Parts: sequence; structure tokens; C-alpha cells
Amino acid sequence: MSLYKLLSNLQEKWLGKPKPYPAMYSSVFGGIILDPAMMVIPMDDHMVHRGHGVFDTAIVLDGYLYELDVHLDRFLRSASKARIDSPFPKSTLRSILVQLTAASNCRKGTLRYWLSAGPGDFLLSPAGCPSSAFYAVVIDEDFSQCKEGVKVITSKIPMKSPLFATMKNVNYLPNVLAKMEAEDKGAFASIWVDEEGYIAEGPNVNVAFITREKELVLPVFDKILSGCTALRLLQLAPKLVEQGRLKSVRTGNLTVEEAKESAEMMYVGSTLPLLPIITWDEKPIGDGKVGELTMALSDLLWEDMAAGPETQRFPVPYV
Repeated sequence: MSLYKLLSNLQEKWLGKPKPYPAMYSSVFGGIILDPAMMVIPMDDHMVHRGHGVFDTAIVLDGYLYELDVHLDRFLRSASKARIDSPFPKSTLRSILVQLTAASNCRKGTLRYWLSAGPGDFLLSPAGCPSSAFYAVVIDEDFSQCKEGVKVITSKIPMKSPLFATMKNVNYLPNVLAKMEAEDKGAFASIWVDEEGYIAEGPNVNVAFITREKELVLPVFDKILSGCTALRLLQLAPKLVEQGRLKSVRTGNLTVEEAKESAEMMYVGSTLPLLPIITWDEKPIGDGKVGELTMALSDLLWEDMAAGPETQRFPVPYV
């Protein structure tokens, strides 16, 4: 097949259609790509056929990148655990991500990025890979504050071991199966419980509870991913304690029985950033309605995303 025919076939998919991915960066190509037909990665990349890669994300809201630096720090910690050396220092990675977002002209969406062992061969070991690879994509995505409650189930899919659960790696097969398992039962998503019977997390989000004593409790992060939004929630929630609306804010172990007796329950994640949960395993949480404190916490996060301090929000230098 000629190069012209190949490009024509790739571009045909996007003819007359909106482009949900306005820009991509590839260290393999050595630059930013604006044609979605060319947003591809090599088949012999070890992230593709061995799952040897890590990723992270950031929110683009009103032309600002939200919590880019904390996500980037976690990204590099994940890469270290996966024994992947970045092809660039952190400052260069950050610069690429900012320039990519600017080139995309996207004002609202998500920025996702990956570090891979890189292309080279189809063997198990990455020894044959000349260099690691860095990829990033801007996704034009509309999202808004979640005000409707959802249903969840307890997952029967085994959760990842702590080593892999605390590393944001690309092996999300357990997460995908847990999500599909919930959808099969008419639920939004699921809740993982660890081998000791304590609440862990959702398929790609943290989970939080408000007890009947008005304590905000999040599961400890020693066996699960330390969500950047969950950590930010722990920083912002004491404002409700100062107002006398919450008694306390903490992390701790919760059994399934304790968790199901909560007054309110929610998912916490970047694009939500907070999603009320009103039913778990066909039984209501609290009175089965979206809770007042849940929405108060959601308001805190949305205010932080939309008008928070410059330590949290970085203005994208659009042309």
C-alpha cells in the first residue's frame, strides 16, 4: 500500500466529523500532531503488547490546567515504580504538556499522558528498546458538576495488589471488568473491598463517606491509588469543619458494614470531581437521596477548579 493510500484510509474515518482529540504529542514523532488520523503509536511499543507503561491526567477548565504539577509528580513516581526512565526531565515534560494544550486550543477537556518503555521489539524484556517514549493527548470533553446520585455494587473482580494499585499503570483490565460487571447489573460502577474486608476504591476513582456522626472518611491510601482530587478534598474539607457542618476529616479503615451505615457516600475523581452515591447493592445510603454535605464538598472542589489559587491552576498560553 502506498503512503498516499495509507494516509487517505486513516483520514477517511474523520471526514466530516468533529475531532474529539484536537492535539497529540509523540516523542517518537518528535512533535505535536493536529491530524487525528496520525495520532498513532507503534505496534512494537512495549506499552501496547506488554502493558509496560504508566499514565496520568489533568483537567483543562476555562483555559486553565488544574493540578498539573501534583499529577505530574505522581506520574513520575509511577514511572519509577515501573522502572521506566523518562526521555525528558520533569521541566521539559511540563513544557510539552502546556504547549500541547495551547496548540489544541481546547478550553475545556482533559489532558492525558503516558510514559512507555518504548518501541523496539516484541520480547518481554525492554532491553531491546532504544529509548522510552512519551505520549500525550488533549481530549475535548464537556463535563459539569454531578448533582444526580448513582447506584453501585460490591465488585467480585479481584482488585490489584498494593504494588500495582498504588502505581497508575496501563494495565486496567481488572478496572474495565469491574466497570462492566456493574453496568451488567444496571449500576454506574463498583466498589472494591480488600482481602481484610476494608473498603478500598472504585474502578478508577476514590470513594468517600460521611458517617452519621458527620465525619468525612476516606480509605487509607496504603493499598490503593492516592487520588490527587481525593487529597485535595482532604485539604479543602476542613472549611466545613470550621463552619460546624462537619465534625472531622480523616482517612481510616472502614468495613463494608460500617460503610453501608454511612449517611452519605461519594466517588471522588478528576473529571467528576465528586459523584454522589445513593444506592449500594440495591440498598439506600442514608435516606437514599443526594446529601447536603456531599454537595457542599462538591461545591468546594468546583470552586477550587474554577477559581482556586495559582498553585492549583495554571493559565494555558494560547496563541
